[in-house]
Amino acid sequence: MRAVVLAVATLVGLSVHPAHLRAQGPTVILVRHAEKSSSVEDPGLTSAGVARARALADVLQYFRLDGVIVTQYRRTQATAAPAAAARGLVPIVVPADPGIVVHADSVAAAVRRFPPRSAVLVVGHSNTLGPIIAALGGPATRGLCDAEYATMFVLTMSEDGAPAQLLRASFGAPDPPNANACPR
Repeated sequence: MRAVVLAVATLVGLSVHPAHLRAQGPTVILVRHAEKSSSVEDPGLTSAGVARARALADVLQYFRLDGVIVTQYRRTQATAAPAAAARGLVPIVVPADPGIVVHADSVAAAVRRFPPRSAVLVVGHSNTLGPIIAALGGPATRGLCDAEYATMFVLTMSEDGAPAQLLRASFGAPDPPNANACPR
């Protein structure tokens, strides 16, 4: 619960901080899909994943959300579903199949179609979040390990050419110890 409160406070702070209002582009909240049920081709979520999707919606309930972007996979759509439904938003599906770079560029193009000061949730995969952040003008970010699900990135884009600002936070149940210790 403490992590949820901290994330909400951080997100609310980012959404109203005067330095960000001057020439702010879209704010992008990026998360990996929640815990998946198996290694089949298109798995759904485990009960822990369903709980994490609800925790994401809880964290975002105080945050203006103007759009949701997911991939064609059930796990990204199920992760985004509670937050999207709470706002009556229909997620935009950006296929992950053409390759990571093409996918990242396509997600970035979809985000840039939102007006300044919009907030967009992007639910991706462990290997796509870093490239998406880079395609949006953010700093280089390592990919997530297979056991990392609690990570949330908040990228505040600028309209005036200033570098994007990136915040890394967490939400929902904490990841197991050493979840971020994987070969890169």
